[in-house]
Parts: sequence; structure tokens; C-alpha cells
Amino acid sequence: MSGAAALVERDFAVPDIRCAGCIAKLEQGLVRDRRIAAARVNFTEKRVHLSCVPDADVPDLIGAFSLLGFEAHLLGKGPDEADAEAASSRALLSAVAVSGFAMMNIMLLSVSVWSGATGVTRDLFHWLSAMIALPTIAYAGRPFFRSAWRALSHRHTNMDVPISIGVLLVSAISLYETLTHGAHAYFDGAVMLLFFLLCGRWFDSVMRDRARGGVAALLRNMGTGALVLRGEGSGRWVDATALEPGMVMLVAAGERLAADGVVLRGESRFDLSLLTGESAPVAAHVDDQVHAGTLNLDAPVRVRVTAAGGDTAIADIARLMGEAAQGKSRYVRIADRAARLYAPAVHCLALAAFTSWMIAGAGWHQSLLISAAVLIITCPCALGLAVPAAQIVAAGELMRRGVLIKDGSALERLAEVDLALIDKTGTLTLGRPVALDLDALGFHAEGLLLALAQASRHPLSEALRRDLTARGVQPEPVESVREMPGFGVTAMWKGLAVSVGRPRQNLNDSALATQLSIDGEAVATVHFADQLRPDARSAIDALRAQGLGATILSGDRAEAVAPVARELAMTAQTSMSPQDKLAAIARFGSGGHKVLMIGDGLNDGPALAAGHASMAPGSASDVGKNAADCIFLGDRMMPVVDTIRMARSTQAIVRQNFALAIGYNAIAVPLAFLGLVTPLIAAIAMSGSSLIVVGNALRLKRALR
Repeated sequence: MSGAAALVERDFAVPDIRCAGCIAKLEQGLVRDRRIAAARVNFTEKRVHLSCVPDADVPDLIGAFSLLGFEAHLLGKGPDEADAEAASSRALLSAVAVSGFAMMNIMLLSVSVWSGATGVTRDLFHWLSAMIALPTIAYAGRPFFRSAWRALSHRHTNMDVPISIGVLLVSAISLYETLTHGAHAYFDGAVMLLFFLLCGRWFDSVMRDRARGGVAALLRNMGTGALVLRGEGSGRWVDATALEPGMVMLVAAGERLAADGVVLRGESRFDLSLLTGESAPVAAHVDDQVHAGTLNLDAPVRVRVTAAGGDTAIADIARLMGEAAQGKSRYVRIADRAARLYAPAVHCLALAAFTSWMIAGAGWHQSLLISAAVLIITCPCALGLAVPAAQIVAAGELMRRGVLIKDGSALERLAEVDLALIDKTGTLTLGRPVALDLDALGFHAEGLLLALAQASRHPLSEALRRDLTARGVQPEPVESVREMPGFGVTAMWKGLAVSVGRPRQNLNDSALATQLSIDGEAVATVHFADQLRPDARSAIDALRAQGLGATILSGDRAEAVAPVARELAMTAQTSMSPQDKLAAIARFGSGGHKVLMIGDGLNDGPALAAGHASMAPGSASDVGKNAADCIFLGDRMMPVVDTIRMARSTQAIVRQNFALAIGYNAIAVPLAFLGLVTPLIAAIAMSGSSLIVVGNALRLKRALR
């Protein structure tokens, strides 16, 4: 094989990745192909990243997947992944509905048989049950049948193989009993089995769907295009995808940059919070570097493009997020680890039961019934529901407390964290400027500030408008209101010129303040601050009480972070780029810590994806919310503490559920093996174990009380 330097990287979408066995099969099986040097599975996104030799053709690589029993297509070349996942979830929900409706009707028919119906009446009910059950099994069982056939056709096995064999075997025996006027048919057991299995798979699908939402949201933070200047001074609009290095963009005030570049002419202030988390606007002069996605606040500038498209800083952040999420997606959940031994164990048990009873002289009919009962009674319904049932209940309780859980596996990871790394702006703080000097203003000054602030969409104007309106201030009557980019808002009031804008100081002073002038004379200056969340101190103390250390990880300047760090008694690392935050998480991780990353901005995206678990406030950017495992709403931080408490309680319930499932099998399997359990009783026992697991999960409703 060629050296590592000659390898090329390719990503494939593999929709049928379902469990830890799939991960192991792909990562171990693909590298047996001489063209593939390494394979890495992204469990959440259902993707596989390959490092392969340059001459490896895509059809050949897809063939390597096929040999292992998986369908695959080159990422971006097949059906839209989001649409495919949505269609898969809809199909599962439809199968749940059909099997549930059929199960209820067949159970009603079965009641008559159980009540003592005989002869023609019993046969009629069996035929009616068959007419409902067989189409239902053919439709609702497709997810299991397709997966089992694909595995068997490539000489492999998986969890769906014994499930499919059990359902088909019981259906065949029931149909035989119906045709031969037998006393027992087990259509109700087969459909009940499918219903509970589909419920578990759909619950799991719901939690996984919440985990998806890749870095495509980053593109919404970039300008859609730019006015590119020609040599003679005229301009033309160029789409962001067509921008090239060397072009000169004219960027108006209030416009987002569509590419990275260097300022050629003009000066302005830029909102860099998207990239750095810095709450105060930062001045940019000639020869200063500016980046795609940042907002020009004050005045038009000319910018020479240095990087566009996939080469911009925002695209680098997208790549970092993808790489970081890849590592997290390798986390194998408890249920998936437990499922690895299921298929071979069940096959062996069912085969042993059939063989033993055949040797004992029971005949093929009785031996098949007993082996079918073994297959059904060992069905992984309780195992399949143990985790998603607990996670769904926990997610519902947390939602009532303002926390959205996007991925069920996040609860497992949150239960393990021992160190919280927390961004400052928008996370520990509210992320919106608050006016500090309003009490010192005179009556007319308040009204003038509100009247002028209403004419602007500048962040400080919006803060003034919000805070003054909350105080019941009424705007003064003004005329000829005009916003002047870079200078503020001007108007006429009682024949006098009034204005509000930056204080008369150096442009590169990034202090958050605005000044009101009347007839050219400064009459009031309002300063702004980003306030702490109201319960930040109590939340940090509560995290420490739960055994978590807490450190500030911020892109802000040291002088902006220091007051917050002092008030919360926290250590802080400042002026950190996205790469710096990733490095810090890796450093803490190599030291044995399980890191909880809490942040809100685009600059926090890679760190949120890389943390062992992550949370973002509801006010976070789209990128922050997509990258985080959980989102907490409102201005309080205590939901972070509640989430960790619930995660730990959920893991305790999951362990209990597994103990219940194992205990059920320890009692039920020997009874089935000894022929003391019919397929119907096996289905009822299996369903009972599932209901016990669900009932135990419902105890989580009291976990936070």
C-alpha cells in the first residue's frame, strides 16, 4: 500500500448503521480491503470516513461496503441525507401505528378463543386474525427483514436475524395451525412482538434525529455575495461561491462579509462575536484582516479578498466541528455494547432447544414451537426499551424545565462529566448589553435617547430601546431623523440638532458606550455592560457540589473576563481561538477528565462538538445549537445543574432496567427451553417485561423533585 502521504480521504453515507456491531464490522472489515488504509464510523451521522489509496474507484469502495452487507453512497452523491433520515423516521412511525392497531384488533379476536370458542367459530377467528396479521407482518416487519436478509446474504448475522426468524416461524406455525383446524394460533404474539420492537427502534430514532443537524448552518452566517469593484470603478454583484482571491469587495455598513480579506480603504468597527465571542465591536483599519461572517457595523470599507469559499476562517471552523464530532460519535452506548452478544446467543439457544427436543422424540412440530418460544421469549424488547424509554422520560421532564435534549446518548455522557469548561459572553452572561447609567439621565435626555434609538438597529440602540421602554419612558418628538453609518443617529428637536453615537474618543477604543449631544454639546454618556445570568453563582456552586470543576474558556480579552472570574471565583483562560479551545479540551481529556463544554457562539462550535458532552443556551447561534447535545432556555443557568442530576438518575434507571431484563431472561428462558411456555405466553411474558422496564423508567418523573 502507498505511504500515508499518498492516501486520499472519502466520506460515505451508510444508512444501515444501527449498533456497536455495525461499527465493529465496518471498521474491522473495510480495512481488509487492500485499497483501504483506515475506516472510521460516525455513528450519529451514519457516515464512514475512509483513508484509501488514490487509485481506489468509488464503485470498488462501495463494493467493499456491499461485501459486509451495507449499502453506501459517496457523501453528496446519493439521496439527500436529511430527507432520507426524515423518510426513515416516518416509515418507522407508520409501522408502529399499523402494528399497534393490528395488535389491538387481533387481541380482541383472541379473547374469544381464550374464552373457549371451538370448532367453526374458533377457525373463523383464526382466519380473521391471519387476514389482519399477515399483511401487517409483511409491512411492519420490513425494517427487520431487510436488515436480516442483507446480513445473511453476505454470510453475516445481526440482531435482526433471530427477530426475523422468530416472527416468520411463529407466523408459519400459526398459519399451519389455522389450515389444519388446530387449537392454537399465535398471530397475536407475532404482531405484539413487532409492535414492541418497533416502539423501541422508533424511540431510538427520535433521539438520534435530535442529534443531527450538521455544520451547514454555518453558511447562513456568511454573506450571500458581495459588490465587487472593477478597475474603472463600476461594480457588479458576485455570489459568494464565485468570489476569488484578489477581487475587491465594497462592504456597506450593516453587511456581512462573504469572504476573508484585508481592508484596502476606509475604517469601521466589526462585530466579531460570531468568530471570537468578543462582545464589544472591534475596529478595523487599512491593512487589517477581516473575516467572512463578521458584520460591518459603522461605515463602508473596501476589502481585497484573500480567501473565499472553503478556504475561509468560517469554513475552517466547520471542518474542526466535523472532526471533533467524529470523535464523539464513536462513543458506543450501553445498549449497543450489550447487544453485541445477543444474536449468537439467541441462535445457539433456539438451535439447542430444537435439537434437544428432536432427540427426545417430540417431533418437528413440537420442537419448532419450543424453539419459536425460545426465540420470542429472548426477544430484545426489554433490552431495546431499557435505554430509549428512560431517555424519553428524562428528556420530557427536562423539556418541562426548559432543557432540550438532542441526543439520548448525551445523557450517558453527561452522567460521566467531571469538569465544566464555560464560555463567558452569552453563556455565563446574558450576551446582550444592558445600560448602566439610566438613573442619572434627565427627563428630556431619556426621551431623546429613546426617540433616536428607535431609528437604528445597532446593538447598543436596541439595548437602549429595550431598557428605556421597560422604564416606561416616552420618546420625545423629533424630526428629520437620519442614521449616519459610523457616526450614529441625528435629528432635529425643538429647532436644535441632536445626535447619539460613539463618544468622542479614538475609534479603536472598543468600550461599550454611547453619547447624547444637543446642539453639538455632549449632555449625557451611557455605558453598557453584559450582565451575569441571575443565578450564575449558585449554579457554579451547585456544579462544584456535584463534583464538577469549573473553568472559564473565553475568546474575550483578559480585562473583560477578569470581573466575571472574580465574582464567580473561577479560573479563566482568555483570548482563545476555536483551535485554542479544542486544544484545551484535548489537554484536559488526556489528563483523564470528561469535559462538559458550555458555549453559545460559532467560535464555540468545534469545542461543543469535541467535548465529552456539551450544552448551549437558547440564545446561542444556530451553529452553537447544532453542535451542542443539549439546549437550555431562558436566562437561568440552574437547568445545567438539573440536566446533570437527571443524567445521573437516568443512568441509574438504565442499569436497573438491564438488571430487570436479565432477571426476566434468567427465569423465562429455562421455562421456554423445557417446553413449559407456548409462543403466545412467550409473547405476553416478553411484553410484560417491556412494560416493567417502561414503568421503571417512569420513576424518572420524580428525579428532580
